[in-house]
Amino acid sequence: MKASFRGSYDADNSDATGSVAFNAGALNLRASVTGDTLTNTPSLNNLTLSVENPGLFNIDYNLPKKDVKFQFMNSFRVNDKPLNFTYTHSMAENRTVLDGTLMLDSNHKVSVNYGFQPRDCKLKYSLGCGCETTVEPSYDFGDNSWDLAVSRRLYDGSVVRGSYRSSTKVLGMDFRTKAAAGGSFKVTASVNLAEEKKIPKLTAESIWDFEM
Repeated sequence: MKASFRGSYDADNSDATGSVAFNAGALNLRASVTGDTLTNTPSLNNLTLSVENPGLFNIDYNLPKKDVKFQFMNSFRVNDKPLNFTYTHSMAENRTVLDGTLMLDSNHKVSVNYGFQPRDCKLKYSLGCGCETTVEPSYDFGDNSWDLAVSRRLYDGSVVRGSYRSSTKVLGMDFRTKAAAGGSFKVTASVNLAEEKKIPKLTAESIWDFEM
């Protein structure tokens, strides 16, 4: 049996998310809880139950919202190039999203997110500059805005990533590395350039994975 725990903290809020996964052949059974369930009186608030077959489907049931979310994944080849897509439907929100990624080659891929509503479409292009650096510009047709992200993998496997969202004018930077005892650690800093007082917001997150 595998288990994982994630904790995060920022200047305004502290939160924790824990999940326990059971492997049943090709299926994974998972129970996840978030901050209020862990820190306050034990309850079923913020409890999500999941059944997944990695790479094929994922079904989540959110108990407090009584919401079921389905995800189905598949892939096929277009002109001998792999096309991966994910179909997601949330019953409570009555919202459907289709994500698709076409791998042009090892350094180039195009991704599309479509929400089945007018102009609810996002387009992203990923350019790998060698083995270590990736540049990802994207465009949101809904609000006519663009985003840009640049990431670089360091010699020890750590990843540093910078991003900018034109719709919110938020500039971000994060650093992710593996923890010595297993799992990973991530630090994120962001600043809203539209605010008069440009005060950076810091967030730290750590994930531990272990066998039970």
